[in-house]
Amino acid sequence: MAELDWSTPEGLVAIRDHLASRIEGWRQPVAYAVGLSPASSSPEWEFGHVNTPNTGNGLPAVVLATVLGHDGSSATVDLTTAQLAAAVESLEPAQATPGEHPNLAAWRAALDEAESNPARTLVAVFVADLEDPVTSEADGAMRATFEGHAPEL
Repeated sequence: MAELDWSTPEGLVAIRDHLASRIEGWRQPVAYAVGLSPASSSPEWEFGHVNTPNTGNGLPAVVLATVLGHDGSSATVDLTTAQLAAAVESLEPAQATPGEHPNLAAWRAALDEAESNPARTLVAVFVADLEDPVTSEADGAMRATFEGHAPEL
């Protein structure tokens, strides 16, 4: 790819496609998010931003999967603070495109919280198909946020 254009929506789609072509067996998930394990005062998984079924341009999913070496299949993948920091750094150029960047904001907040409270852990949840079995409590909690969808736990 000659020149990466992070400044337009079309450029971001081209970057997504380029990165996806480098992941063997890549499958764009229908939904994904970064989750933060429960704090002692709350039993709920926290998701700063959930990419609900078939929304967004999918670039953040490819960036996250690239860092994790994941193929986009339904899974809950443990995520270190170093990996999330790498994903944030890799996605930051997308800020050149006007508009909101909710994944970046959510990932930065999760990273700050995980770094300040080592008892909390991070996961990346990918759902390739809504019919796939729930892969973890975090996955079930994420899917429960989808309008009109009640996952079987």
